Amino acid sequence: MDGGGWFYAVGVNRTDRLYALVEELRAVSPRSRSAAWLARRFEVSVRTVERDLEALRQTGVPILGGVGRGGGYSVDRERTLPPVTLTDVEALAVSLALRTTGAPFAAAARRAGQKVLAVLPGDVRRREEELAARVGKVGEHGDGSGSESGVVGEVVGEAMVAGKVLRLRYADRQGVVTVRDVEPLGLLWGPRGWYLAAWCRLREAVRGFQLDRILGAEMSVERVVPREREWAAELERLAADPVAK
Repeated sequence: MDGGGWFYAVGVNRTDRLYALVEELRAVSPRSRSAAWLARRFEVSVRTVERDLEALRQTGVPILGGVGRGGGYSVDRERTLPPVTLTDVEALAVSLALRTTGAPFAAAARRAGQKVLAVLPGDVRRREEELAARVGKVGEHGDGSGSESGVVGEVVGEAMVAGKVLRLRYADRQGVVTVRDVEPLGLLWGPRGWYLAAWCRLREAVRGFQLDRILGAEMSVERVVPREREWAAELERLAADPVAK
């Protein structure tokens, strides 16, 4: 670190640079940093830094200053979040909860989600983005609260993160309970709640398992087989829209 600022490894993507910019300004607050100083630190042009700072402002980060030639930039530590430590599953849970909030708070929830995700460590943020891309919305409905799936939901999330096979005890609409070994593909948000979309080894096909009908779930040590073609076909069949936007 230089002068008490935030350590930054060059050669990373813009998302990581935006995260590092906020942390650099937080680290030296209430002092400021000039665009030229930040450009040297992150090995980019002054114009790039100014664009990045404006992008952060647009997401609600309280970037102050920047007026006049050589004007410095700062942030108010009390109005910004420090780095947040979340697991991949916790990050996905926060993201989905905010992305599926209904009116009249949908826009505010999306902005809040962007702020939370912006302060996650880069590796967790990238993994959350990968997982969120595997979540789809089917049909029209209100908010995404649905039924509480508790521990089962956490096990399902962990299996998605780890790419492991799940053993489910599942009750169908008639109450018949079966045990299934499934390979998680993604999550679907439907009018009746949340579903795990998975390759069912019993049926040898993609099936949807409503989370509040899963009576038990156990993650195995066996890794899933990549089934991107089957997952894409299921999303197309259901006309599912991406939740992550």
